[in-house]
Amino acid sequence: MTMRKRSCRLFLGLLFFISAYAPWQGLVFGQTDEILLGIEPEHNIFDQVERYRYLAAYLSDQLGIKVNLTIMSRYGEVIKRFKSKRLDGAFLSSYTAAMGIKELNLEPVASPVNFGGESASQGYIFVRKDSGINSVNDMNGRRIVFVDPATMEGYLFPLAYLHVHGVTDINSFFNNRFYFSGSHASAVFAVLDGRADIGSVKDTVFEKLVRNDPSISRELSVIAKSQKAPEFTLCVSNQFHKDLKERLGAVLLQMDKTKEGKKALRQFEALRFIQSDKSNFDQVEKMAQEARSSIHEHGNN
Repeated sequence: MTMRKRSCRLFLGLLFFISAYAPWQGLVFGQTDEILLGIEPEHNIFDQVERYRYLAAYLSDQLGIKVNLTIMSRYGEVIKRFKSKRLDGAFLSSYTAAMGIKELNLEPVASPVNFGGESASQGYIFVRKDSGINSVNDMNGRRIVFVDPATMEGYLFPLAYLHVHGVTDINSFFNNRFYFSGSHASAVFAVLDGRADIGSVKDTVFEKLVRNDPSISRELSVIAKSQKAPEFTLCVSNQFHKDLKERLGAVLLQMDKTKEGKKALRQFEALRFIQSDKSNFDQVEKMAQEARSSIHEHGNN
């Protein structure tokens, strides 16, 4: 990467950082000159900036309203920001969206369809191929890395999976050797680098890393997969202007019909957006309940 490109990415990242902490007034307070949308930390900040900035520019142009983006430092932060009325909306992973809908009555608007034609994702449990781990019994006493307590694929799925296979206390099962990486990509690299023996991750992140570096598939093996759930969804506050929500949804759903929309979609790594509603998250809540049983039993918070 050239120095000029690196400097440009650093500058863009700084702009996102400033937007996260600058004084803000949004549509939930009745103003209609700006919209602030949150993004969860799925990849590193520079990858996130690159992926979303064309989408924000397109939405701003189509709506005639400045759309600002802010990257959350962790997954659970987005719920706090909604509670303090410092977000109009956010692109949320399945479990965070389910929590927001249940606790804050957030309203789902639309979900992207990726280049593979999927709008859903699933969790992977993976290990190094030379680890000797092929089953849950083989995991006893080893090190595991989760992503974040507010992720379905990166935490609740592996907890539920372990619980189904007889593990009722992860503290003793892993000899307290587990931690959270903070992002899906970081969990993959933790296992690759030998800092953990077992990892959990979202399939789309794992497969993207493999496409970029095929050697990963020669070193890591997926040994369990979850059911599929919406990968991520744009949700807005229930105080968001109804007419603007409808306009926002219409713009997203029609993006693949325009030249500029298709260009923004390619940068966003999506074919199109599809409409979303609260019923899409019923299965997510069921999976979360199974995981909570495990959390309750082993006392982890």
